[in-house]
Amino acid sequence: MLDIKKIRENYQELAKLLSTRNQDYTASLEKIFKLDQQWRGLVTKTQELEAQRNQQSKLIGQLVRDKKQQEADQSKQLVSKLKTDIDKNNELIGQLASEISQELLTLPNIPHHSVPQGADEDANQEVRKWGKITKETNKPHWEIAEKFKLIDFSRATKLSGSRFIMYTNQGAKLVRALANFMLDQHTQRGYQEQLPPLIVNSNILVGTGQLPKFKDDQFKIADREQYLIPTAEVPLTNIYRDEILNLEHLPIKMCGYTPCFRLEAGSAGKDTRGIIRLHQFNKVELVKIVKPEDSYQELESLVTDAEHILQLLEIPYRVLALCTGDLGFSAAKTYDLELWLPAQGKYREVSSCSNCEDFQARRMNLRANIGGADEKILPHTLNGSGLAIDRVVAAILENYYDAEQNEIAIPKALQPYMNNLTAIKFN
Repeated sequence: MLDIKKIRENYQELAKLLSTRNQDYTASLEKIFKLDQQWRGLVTKTQELEAQRNQQSKLIGQLVRDKKQQEADQSKQLVSKLKTDIDKNNELIGQLASEISQELLTLPNIPHHSVPQGADEDANQEVRKWGKITKETNKPHWEIAEKFKLIDFSRATKLSGSRFIMYTNQGAKLVRALANFMLDQHTQRGYQEQLPPLIVNSNILVGTGQLPKFKDDQFKIADREQYLIPTAEVPLTNIYRDEILNLEHLPIKMCGYTPCFRLEAGSAGKDTRGIIRLHQFNKVELVKIVKPEDSYQELESLVTDAEHILQLLEIPYRVLALCTGDLGFSAAKTYDLELWLPAQGKYREVSSCSNCEDFQARRMNLRANIGGADEKILPHTLNGSGLAIDRVVAAILENYYDAEQNEIAIPKALQPYMNNLTAIKFN
């Protein structure tokens, strides 16, 4: 959520920055500005009425002592009227504040000054590449998975419909191995492992920015204000909502493995085969809560932590700096990690690492205390996939499949998690 004070004081600048995103937010911004003017005007008027009431209340006592009963009764009537007017104003003030808050929830974060300008993904900037692309094959991961009986696509569809899969045999073990491998790597780098609930209350999704903006992408629990999580970012970031942290205890670094659930609204016809775009998928998530002055340094280290996994698995990848038009709703700056899929002949996203600055903290009422003083600040929150497991599976199948040997080699770093299996062989 944006700071209403910044909208008041820097309206034109904020309007210009929001215009760089791939959507027009002018109407919402103007509405908030006008509602805030009404709210401030009514607050000022109400304060004046309260001052009059206090003055009259003091006068009544003096008039009674002076035995001026008629004038005292008139002052009592005036105080009563002022109270009625004040109560009505306070009710309206509350309504305006609620309307402003709801409208603020529809505005995205402001892009950081270092974010490339651009309308869509074509303007994203490549930061670096890693790994040598030596494997070129036309056999896609879903064909390899079916051949080696790692995924049962048809029975998963029978059970749950399209965009669901069922890992079997060595495929299921590969997913479990990747989750354990990623968690071990991240906890060794200072992240605290968490295993959060998969169902959260609606206000938790509001806190991280999925609601109300992306309501159509969520799996809602019928007749309850609860949802299946679209990513572990949602519960992990909200762990400290409505709390006051000690600034000196930051950063807080958390990681967690969970299944994730998304309706993928608007993705009809995209990635209909394979395991790139699913309704239920597996992911290890990284979340940081940090001091504001450290957040961009922490973003760079977050990207490094995600890259570390791909480097250990020896999967070629690249890092992109997303442009303003491709930036996520809650993010001030984002780097995407894209791994190489030989069958598609292109890189595909496996992680988005974002600095949300104080955008989520404000929505969650998360604050930090400065050295025991009364002054509170909003910490910055960051998140990133570390990594999206199903897409890593796809990359392993396509990059490590050996047609001549009729086997899928297991990355060396992953072999201890697969009972030292060096390759999945065709039977």
